[in-house]
Amino acid sequence: MTESATTGITVRDASKGALFVLFLVTMIDMIGFGIVIPFLTYLVEDLTPEGQTANIGLWVGLLMTSYSAAQFLFSPFWGSVSDRIGRRPVLMVGLVGNTVFFTMFGLANTLVIAFVARFMAGVFNGNIAVARAYIGDVSTPQQLATRMGIIGAAFGLGFTFGPFIGGELSDPAARWGWFVGTLFETHPYLLPCLVASVLSVFSLVIAYRSLPESLPIESRTQKESVPWLTNMANIMKSSVSMLRAPSVSLVIWVSMLFTFGFTIMHAVFILYTEMSPENGGLAFSEADNGRVFAMIGITGILTQGLFIGPLTRKFGSRNLIPMASILTGIGLVLIPYTEAESSWFHILIVSVIIALGNGIFQPSSSSFLTRVAKSNGYELGVVMGAQESLGAFARILGPLTGGLVWTLTATREWPLDYHTAFHICGLMMLLAALLSLRLPLVDEGSDAATGIGEES
Repeated sequence: MTESATTGITVRDASKGALFVLFLVTMIDMIGFGIVIPFLTYLVEDLTPEGQTANIGLWVGLLMTSYSAAQFLFSPFWGSVSDRIGRRPVLMVGLVGNTVFFTMFGLANTLVIAFVARFMAGVFNGNIAVARAYIGDVSTPQQLATRMGIIGAAFGLGFTFGPFIGGELSDPAARWGWFVGTLFETHPYLLPCLVASVLSVFSLVIAYRSLPESLPIESRTQKESVPWLTNMANIMKSSVSMLRAPSVSLVIWVSMLFTFGFTIMHAVFILYTEMSPENGGLAFSEADNGRVFAMIGITGILTQGLFIGPLTRKFGSRNLIPMASILTGIGLVLIPYTEAESSWFHILIVSVIIALGNGIFQPSSSSFLTRVAKSNGYELGVVMGAQESLGAFARILGPLTGGLVWTLTATREWPLDYHTAFHICGLMMLLAALLSLRLPLVDEGSDAATGIGEES
């Protein structure tokens, strides 16, 4: 037990083992999100009935959206349950769900089964808020920022390793002879899903042995749980109220537009790269796509680890937001103009541009929103909760929009052809950049020592 010097609140300190388990839980959540990206389009093509190929883009968007939608819908439920029964059992139930539904997705033989498996995986991965609550239970205010960084690091690593695993282990029978004639030949995307399931089992065992309960019995809520509809209505009400709040609303709108444009790319990137060069694509395999997304993830980690501090001190968070939006937009628009003859050279450059822009935008927007909220006297938890909820809407609508636009335009003539979805990505980034020019001037000088730089 430790006591905060500033608040006098006694908290249970966490062991290194417990923090490691939380890191694993969060990383596996992001692996579960990213592992399907390299092969999802190919799986949809395999499962699409003859004569319905025009709907492939829409199904890709639906399958990507289902995961984020389930997370958004069920995060309040898991948070409420953890307040009543404790964090540990909820986190362990999530790992069990991962194991079951990752495997189910790999074994899916119809699009409906794949959709159900993906949605249910999102349901059981709606416990990231519980992991954050656990850290809040066991951390003093002085420890909180550093320990919340564990969640951010796990997000970055999970999004890097997830697509890489998904790409490298897809269709193993076509690459390694010992898989020929096995279940992995008839279900070519089962192996990466099984790897994700094994990782969940591994984390479950460690959680059982090394993750103590963080919420004492006396601290658990004894009141009746809030009905789901009431909870969602409260979330919507809080989000709408923040969208009406001066200053704060501008930052949230900028973040929403950026997230919306970025997640459109998630749905259409591989629809483009897997096309034949004759049709304008690159004929990439699942492994090729996994390596591209891993490259984006690694560049993003390096950006946030090495560059964001010096850049923020030089330019300030406010000025970095429009710069990052424009940089990301340029990269997204350039994707479909890659030449097949030098595809890897072009994709490398484009990926680095996108990753740099995203890696600068995310911490800059979060830091600036925190500063604006504090300077205007808003409750930080309410503001951040509203940003996360509205960001979740953008992550839900983005892939669905991308899939729908692709379905309607991919086979048409330029300019409304396969370039269109990427042009929309760029347009969203441009709108985010223009809107960010209206952000309020806030003194960021006091954050210089912590890596949140001074306004230039």
